[in-house]
Amino acid sequence: MKVEKKVIGELTKCYSIAPLHYAGKDHFLVAAEKVDRCLLFDLDGNEEDTVWSEPGGVMTMVQVPGSDGQFLATHKFYSPNDSKEAKIVIVTPVEKGNWQIRTLAALPHVHRFDILERNGVRYLIACALKSGHEYKDDWSMPGKVYAAVLPDDLSGFDEEHQLELQVIKDNMLKNHGYYQVDEDGVETAVISAENGVYQFIPPQNPEDNWEIKQFLDTPASDAVLVDLDEDGEKELAVLSPFHGDNISIYKKQDGTYKKVYDYGKPASFTHALFGGMLCGRPTVVIGHREGERNLLAFTWNREAQEYQVQVLDSGCGPANIWKYNHNGNDVMIATNREINEVAMYTLRP
Repeated sequence: MKVEKKVIGELTKCYSIAPLHYAGKDHFLVAAEKVDRCLLFDLDGNEEDTVWSEPGGVMTMVQVPGSDGQFLATHKFYSPNDSKEAKIVIVTPVEKGNWQIRTLAALPHVHRFDILERNGVRYLIACALKSGHEYKDDWSMPGKVYAAVLPDDLSGFDEEHQLELQVIKDNMLKNHGYYQVDEDGVETAVISAENGVYQFIPPQNPEDNWEIKQFLDTPASDAVLVDLDEDGEKELAVLSPFHGDNISIYKKQDGTYKKVYDYGKPASFTHALFGGMLCGRPTVVIGHREGERNLLAFTWNREAQEYQVQVLDSGCGPANIWKYNHNGNDVMIATNREINEVAMYTLRP
């Protein structure tokens, strides 16, 4: 792939990225991990608005489906050691420079969340990295996965009237990784923790239980399902362990996932992850935040019958990445947290 990079913004400890359809146009949001701004960009990379100046601590942002610019976001998750006051908020545009922010649910240590829809019902799924701590780097209280039906109308929620969440899985130590994966037309969640990689499938009816499958029982920081070799069966690309330096690919063999590839080089503090089509090929893109701080693209070489990797950028330290198509080109936005850089990569075959 040919890569053209453009720096479109500077934001201290930039972290979270999300698409946002607002005022008849597609945009994207970028927000900071620490106390700093949330910015709205158009797809050309022009900054259009400041959504908020603080408090920051934004791990995840997700548009409310069908809305005009309304989205949910985490606030006040500043680090694993400073996330007791974390919550999910509702953000609603009023006018340029004026975005209303209300509490949807206070959820200490909430790190990732998403909105999954099945049979016309929207579900909020939320992942808490841990359940509490008493001192720095205390991991004695494992995280949990929560869920709730998300009403179409969110106008009634605020600090005094919060959405009630139910625990659907507990004992999720270092419950860090999240990726939405479409499975046979159903929106599902691939969630990674110290005790393995799981797939959470929303119920067919709100009264039923979520279906939970375990793919691996080994520690993982993040994972995604992508059919890289296009044989009709998705491979499982895994970053491990928690904030670790290993990149591996697993294939399903006799009903279980077996490791078939290791990157072979240390990729310190693996973090950013994309899985999907890129320049017409199934691709997994991974960024790591320490060491060489590379942005790496993994594909399958049909001729050589092996996985291959291309370094898209180095010295950047991406926390998260998001891909879209614009003007006929694939574009990737990266929050290069370690150098406070919001970058746009235009990719061509």
